[in-house]
Amino acid sequence: MPALTAAAFIGHGNPMNALEQNRYTDAWTGFAASIPKPRAVLVISAHWFVNITAVTAMRLPRTIHDFYGFPQSLFDVKYAAPGDPELARRIVDVVEPTYVGLDEDSWGIDHGTWSVLVHMFPEADVPVLQLSINASLPYDYHFNLGAQLHALRAEGVLILGSGNVVHNLRLADWNSPGQGTTWAHRFDEDVRATMTTDAAQLGRTSDHRDYDLAVPTPDHFLPLAYLAGLASAASTPARTIIDGYEMGSLSMTSYELPAA
Repeated sequence: MPALTAAAFIGHGNPMNALEQNRYTDAWTGFAASIPKPRAVLVISAHWFVNITAVTAMRLPRTIHDFYGFPQSLFDVKYAAPGDPELARRIVDVVEPTYVGLDEDSWGIDHGTWSVLVHMFPEADVPVLQLSINASLPYDYHFNLGAQLHALRAEGVLILGSGNVVHNLRLADWNSPGQGTTWAHRFDEDVRATMTTDAAQLGRTSDHRDYDLAVPTPDHFLPLAYLAGLASAASTPARTIIDGYEMGSLSMTSYELPAA
């Protein structure tokens, strides 16, 4: 059986993490250093949340600054990693009959991706592709698509989800750095118990009493469904890379599936 490269879910949090060095960015850097250099990175980012499933297929994806109100230094970041159109076409084949469109000129590399990869692969020398999150389809679709992507791990592709397990900006308190509310802790810890034992059960968290507070919109949670699908396909529980909370209502918990 071919060796599998790693897979992961990163709680990316504040875009300013791209410019900072802190315990979270150190963990992302350490994770990248702990694995063989991948052939490419396929990222499922919370910030490409549209009504179609597509994969970027351009040779030179642009850096997208999909935010406002931050310092100019953040807008000045350019993450000039190449794309890989051939791999994009391979992804289309791997997941058939699930439809995935080839995006040759629309998207690029958004901040859910580059704010993490500037720490993991600072030389931008690993090809990067993004897979959109189809907003019109339910949790099970994303979980199953994650499981279908498992075959790419044997081809040297690092599959990376980027979001936040708990992400409620309406309730964020910028005066509470490093802090999480009781409900945020409760939901995040229950998700962690599932991911590190039987990730196939992650969908049941929609019945959790704190789900509506922790996941007011699904965009940041669904990248975790892809890792759960990968973990299920590999019959391997996820491991925690780092955990923590910010602004009361954000979880920074990150997970990995080790290379094997």
